[in-house]
Amino acid sequence: MRKLKVGIIGATGMVGQRFIMLLSEHPYFEITAVVAGPRSAGQKYGKAVLGRWKMKDACPEDVLNMTVMSSEDIEGVKEKCDFVFCAVSLSKEETRALEERYARAEIPVVSNNSAHRWTPDVPMVIPEVNDGHLEVIEAQRRRLGTKRGFIAVKPNCSIQSYVGALTPLRKYGIKEVVATTYQAISGAGKTFREWPEMEDNLIPFIGGEEEKSEKEPLRVWGEVKGGEIVPATSPVITTQCLRVPVTDGHMAAVFVRFKNKPTREEILTAWREFRGKPQLLGLPSAPEQFVTYFEEENRPQTRLDRDLYGGMGVSVGRLREDTVYDYKFVGLSHNTLRGAAGGAVLIAELLYREGYITPKD
Repeated sequence: MRKLKVGIIGATGMVGQRFIMLLSEHPYFEITAVVAGPRSAGQKYGKAVLGRWKMKDACPEDVLNMTVMSSEDIEGVKEKCDFVFCAVSLSKEETRALEERYARAEIPVVSNNSAHRWTPDVPMVIPEVNDGHLEVIEAQRRRLGTKRGFIAVKPNCSIQSYVGALTPLRKYGIKEVVATTYQAISGAGKTFREWPEMEDNLIPFIGGEEEKSEKEPLRVWGEVKGGEIVPATSPVITTQCLRVPVTDGHMAAVFVRFKNKPTREEILTAWREFRGKPQLLGLPSAPEQFVTYFEEENRPQTRLDRDLYGGMGVSVGRLREDTVYDYKFVGLSHNTLRGAAGGAVLIAELLYREGYITPKD
């Protein structure tokens, strides 16, 4: 089996760098193009990220020696790639237009950006939760007039820490959810070296994050009807989102009320037994256990547990009955792995195995 050829648009940024690390020895995909804006285009990748490399491990040598392509050179990228990942730092309008130009050029786009999360015929996917939404791609292709090209997107990183844990509990009729997220600085594309103001500090505001955290779960839990995704109408979700002095890992404190209150053991069993399509297919990036519960009172902890299953697992702990709501618990996910590049790679693996991404030759 030949590997699919993949390009990374926005390759010089933090998420783009994470894509490079995840794809360097991937069994399905190989990097054949690193793509960025005009400031970096034409340079060797190593020069373009000199002094800007944010990963703990060194960049693979073969990528360091690649010449960065311009994101506007769509035909050049098309010659080199079967599909692309997109993680650009542009306005929503610019990102939306750029991704659609690639899709119309018959290049499938798996996006880490938010620009198309509410485009009705674009699937926004957590692969274990709503893999069925991929069927809307056929309607999108009809709209775009394409045979291969389409856009699929990853949800916001903040919802990964609680949506996966809540999904197997929906059979009990979730009525209300209150979630406070404690989000790492890498969610802003920063390190402590670049953002010293975050040391010994907490900022109780992240622009636009609370709206995303309240509305995106409903789209993930929605249905495909008439060639588009129709969001769920319940539960009611309210959130607060705080930036905390942590490198990686988003934690959520969650309160939930049910129509039919389950027992604590029923909740633990639902988490333990939950399997999604990635686990059933044995996808390379899929965690063996999607939701892992820790019995210890002081777990999960960000530094100890964010890298569970290579950063692709969701950790849960402190499940207990509440005096106002039915239950409360804490959840944790790695924001630049499960919540960003890793989640997008898992989507691409699923798209490949389900036949939506194919070799162009």
